[in-house]
Parts: sequence; C-alpha cells; structure tokens
Amino acid sequence: MPMAGTGMLMTSMDIDAAHEREFNAWYDREHLAERVAIEGFLEARRYVAVDAAPKYLGLYSTANFDVLDSVAYRTALANQTAWSKANIGRFRNMLRSVARITASRGQGRGAALGLVRIRPPETGAPALREGIVAQLDPGTLDGIISMHLMESDPRLSKPLTDDPAAPNPAARDWYVMIDGTDVEAVAAVMQGRFDAAIAAASATLISAGTYRLMWDLAKSDL
Repeated sequence: MPMAGTGMLMTSMDIDAAHEREFNAWYDREHLAERVAIEGFLEARRYVAVDAAPKYLGLYSTANFDVLDSVAYRTALANQTAWSKANIGRFRNMLRSVARITASRGQGRGAALGLVRIRPPETGAPALREGIVAQLDPGTLDGIISMHLMESDPRLSKPLTDDPAAPNPAARDWYVMIDGTDVEAVAAVMQGRFDAAIAAASATLISAGTYRLMWDLAKSDL
C-alpha cells in the first residue's frame, strides 16, 4: 500500500507574487510541521505546478478518514497562528478536499505527480469507481510508481477562505493521483487514460495537470 493511511487532505491555491516568498517560508517553516504533528496525521507533501492550476498543492495523509473530522483537527483549525491567518487570508483559487483513499495501486512515491480532477454524476458513482480502479495498476508502465483514487467528502470539503454557505460543487469532486519518476512519464500516462471510464459513468473531467515535488515531511521527522 503506497499511501501511509486511508484519509487524505488536499489543499491547492494560488498566491500573489508580492506575498509568495512569505507564503513559502510559512509553509516550509511552520505549516507542514504543524499539520503533521496533529494526532492521526502521518505525513505531508508539497508540490509546485509544472503544467497545472492552482500553482501550489499540498497532500496530507492521515491514518484514516475519521482523523479529518476529529476533535484534534478541528481544534487546530480553530486555533491558527497569526502567521497562518495572514497567509491563509491571501489564498486565491483555493481547492480543499477532505477525502477517502478508496483505491491505491503500486508501491512508493515519485518526484512527479499527475492530478486528474473528476466530477462524479449525482448517481452512478460505483460504475465510475470501478472504471477508474481498472486503470490504476501501474504494471510495467515506464516511469510510473503508483496510482490512487481520492473521493472527496462533500460535507467537509470546503475552502477555508470562502463563504461556507456559498454553493460549492467542487466539494464532491474526485481526484486520481499518479506518482511517477518524472513529469513527462506522468503526463504521457495521464493523457486520455480515464476518458472511457468518465464517459461511461456520465461523469465530467474537470482538469488534469502535473506537479513537481518540493519536499515531504513524515511524523517520524518531527
């Protein structure tokens, strides 16, 4: 099992150039360690876009999905530092997914990541899941380490900077993550691989993009 757990928090955002240096310092010096230290969080990874939007991506693995609705996590959200509040307030185009890892194939993690965003139909999710899972085995694909399906929880997947009462269709989106050794390999495999499964289930492909790993942090590193 390449993922450290079965829960996943994904956050993605853009930041104005004027605040980008401080944003990266905050993420690297405070935010990642702060989140990984929460009970039930196992590791975190930071990415920067190669050909994707938003520009920055963070993945936080948890032991299980329940950690992402736990007292420990909700307490951390309610008690952000002043530095956190300043930087979070500058996020633009934020996506936030609180999700279950429902399928994971392969072993290990790569320096490149492909992220395919899919909007499932109102009904027929099992057919979409089956179709995607059938394409997740990396097998002998050159440069591909592992592939995973992440299914967002609509109740919990809300951007921290938006009106919580506003409509948010993205809260129910699914994401396929493709770990590989380099961006070119990931992009080649990602191209069209899930189109048939998406079409057969009457789902919608929202976006597909590639990211480069900046760094990661495990609980054992703290």
